[in-house]
Amino acid sequence: MKFCSNCGESVQYRMPADDNRERFICDACTTIHYINPRIVAGCLVTHGDQVLLCQRAIEPRRGAWTLPAGFMENGESVEEGAARETWEEALAKVTVGDLYTVFSLPHISQVYMFFRAEMDDGSFGCGPESLACDLYSEADIPWDQLAFPVITNTLKHYFRDRTKNQYPLRSETIVFSRAK
Repeated sequence: MKFCSNCGESVQYRMPADDNRERFICDACTTIHYINPRIVAGCLVTHGDQVLLCQRAIEPRRGAWTLPAGFMENGESVEEGAARETWEEALAKVTVGDLYTVFSLPHISQVYMFFRAEMDDGSFGCGPESLACDLYSEADIPWDQLAFPVITNTLKHYFRDRTKNQYPLRSETIVFSRAK
């Protein structure tokens, strides 16, 4: 960040008084710019014994398979964001259920939140961010072509939990370590 989004003056990166970390600060208008993690909201959509997956038409991981999800918009709840992303990516109207998985990814400053959801009428298609969308049974999931660890982990939890018909909230931190 070079300029204040409030007044347009240049900002400096330093620790504000009574804080514990450096932030971008505008000396002209005294605005402190907090840069916080982004929230990704999505759905684990089921229809019968199958789950809905979308093949990504965008980077990162174009061509890989994912659960419908994306960044929340201002002014919407997490549930609304999850349902909107499902509609945008898979043209599926869903009833959003309980929060199922939460993943913290501190290395990219993101938090993923997946809700269990059921397809309202069984219809779906491809939105502009998807090359393909389809329903998969556990045995047919393209496990080696899943886009992100959060997708793999959510699906593994789901199929394990489904055998007991109990779906506890699961929370994990995924730490990325660079090879040295």
